[in-house]
Amino acid sequence: MAGQTHGNRSAVTCHLKCDSACAAPVPNQSTEPSFRDIAATALSRRSVLLGGTAVAAAAAVPLSFAGPVPAAAEGRGKAKGRAGKATASALAFTPIGPVDAAEDAFVVPQEYEWSTILRWGDPLFDDSPAFDPENPSAEAQEKQFGYNNDYLDILVDNEAGTHALLCCNHEYTNRGIMFPPDADEEEVLRTLMAAHGFAVVELERRRAGRPWRYIQGAPKNRRITANTPFELTGAAAGSEWMKTADDPEGRTVLGTLGNCAGGTTPWGTILSGEENFNGYFKADPQARGNARYGLNDRDSVYGFEKIDPRFDATDEDYRNEPYRFGYIVEIDPSDPTSTPRKHTAMGRFKHEGANVRVDEDGTVAAYMGDDERFDYLYKFVSSRKFMAGDSAEAKANNMLLLTEGDLYVARFSGRQRPDNANLGRGMWVPLIKNGRSRVPQMSVEEVLVFTREAADKMRATPMDRCEDVEPSLKTGKVYVACTNNTNRGTGSNPDADAANPRNQNKEGHVIELTESGNKAGATSFDWNILLVCGMPDQAGTYFAGWDGPVAPISCPDNVAFDSEGTLWISTDGQPGTIGLADALHRVPLEGEERGHVTQFLAVPRDAETCGPVIHDQDGSVFVAVQHPGEDGSWEQQNSFFPDYVPAQQRPRRGEWRGPRPSVVQVTKIR
Repeated sequence: MAGQTHGNRSAVTCHLKCDSACAAPVPNQSTEPSFRDIAATALSRRSVLLGGTAVAAAAAVPLSFAGPVPAAAEGRGKAKGRAGKATASALAFTPIGPVDAAEDAFVVPQEYEWSTILRWGDPLFDDSPAFDPENPSAEAQEKQFGYNNDYLDILVDNEAGTHALLCCNHEYTNRGIMFPPDADEEEVLRTLMAAHGFAVVELERRRAGRPWRYIQGAPKNRRITANTPFELTGAAAGSEWMKTADDPEGRTVLGTLGNCAGGTTPWGTILSGEENFNGYFKADPQARGNARYGLNDRDSVYGFEKIDPRFDATDEDYRNEPYRFGYIVEIDPSDPTSTPRKHTAMGRFKHEGANVRVDEDGTVAAYMGDDERFDYLYKFVSSRKFMAGDSAEAKANNMLLLTEGDLYVARFSGRQRPDNANLGRGMWVPLIKNGRSRVPQMSVEEVLVFTREAADKMRATPMDRCEDVEPSLKTGKVYVACTNNTNRGTGSNPDADAANPRNQNKEGHVIELTESGNKAGATSFDWNILLVCGMPDQAGTYFAGWDGPVAPISCPDNVAFDSEGTLWISTDGQPGTIGLADALHRVPLEGEERGHVTQFLAVPRDAETCGPVIHDQDGSVFVAVQHPGEDGSWEQQNSFFPDYVPAQQRPRRGEWRGPRPSVVQVTKIR
């Protein structure tokens, strides 16, 4: 893939994470030219020229960034360059300047310091072997922290604020930098399978506001891997599409793969999205739906079919195995004996994640993005109501909330409201409503297994890779991070439109939705563009109307909120677009500071910023640092994060000179 990628990631990341999707034809070949007419109204009024392409961004104005790009930090938590003044909030900080992508440093504001909580290979149980990458072992990895953590949450569970559960997933692996090239290949493959999945780990600290440390051997510690049994729920469970030689009932799936973002529910469970599952299978591209999901009959990216026949779906016995992946999974972190579940009622696609809101009347909605070029934005509304409290009845009810309900896909319109030229309109088009399919010639089971096909038929709006989608619990507004889409407006692909305002969209944008009546169960919404990302002095960038200096931002990926309702955005792809390290940014949504983007941290060479958690009242920020040193090799590593062991110094027990994906905590210096 070197020199062949069209997107923003490294060739290695593109190959491992998404099976080199940017080098293949766009899976969605159903987009209709008439969509351009739907959006034309908004494009005609508020556009600027960006490299010869129209950009629909309300009053988009090129802005300037004060000062040159400074050098990155030397050592831990110290930056040479600063940008702007300390923000006035519960989490006050002096914004850092942008960091060159070549720097191998984790950079934080001058008032803060950073440390790791967990690194790949850290032992989680009393009998866990020590980290030893020179000798890969699946048995050891099943008892150690997994690789490439993405979604993250820190659930403080005592009044003193001194105990918590860390919950995170492990998205994918990179054999080339993890293990020696001459290691036993079958054992390596088994170890890679064990490094996928999920982790729940107990944490403790001396007092609130201080750094956490994990508790090895704690009773709630848990690893979920590519071989852990999952229960299928919803109408597609037990259907013909789910049955295999190993599971003739079609109700139990082994493992979860490609887990990206997620969400924490009001009832205390963790959601995670199975995203790029296609790269794990060798499959017949002529079988129903496979081409639409990017499956093909080449050897898989990981080669798991060499040790486990279920990953070879060209075999009739396992033809249906890929249909059992691509769902939202739910895990109860409080019960290490519980069986995790895959919810077919929420549809099958390349889920980035799912985030839940609950209205005062108990209506539950979950918002989801399909992370593929020209795919769609979805919403699930439960047929049950949320029950507050800790009673057995409430818990039993709430554990069923995601097993049955209405499934919608978004259709954006370029028509604008007469009373507000900055707002467009949109509707949630039902795919499943009151237990019945609303898609012609498709059963409920088919809609849930072939959700992309169903959304195609209902003329949903093709988006620029809508990744994390999260409602603000303060305002109810929903924020959609559209990471990028370099195929927009190329060849026969759809041109820019109102909701995707830039052709060859390398830098991405963020959309703000306001549902009718601010209700979770609404079937229509207003929307506007919050950000059009890129360098501040680049034509067409837009920062919610803010007219002062801002930090550069590109490829928005994960979003989170602090206690004040301020938006935080982590990035995935800045090195390939604006030459800067991926980062975490703060963006106020209200008042005079609305749209004032400032940068809080930057991650090391080749790394992506994932899973931001903002405990602003505690003075803490947490991120998952994924794929540091991705472009290196076993013999020549490209990052030394997080241990940074000097070449002349012998690593201490548990250290390693190579990169280790890690969970990082940033705390105030006291």
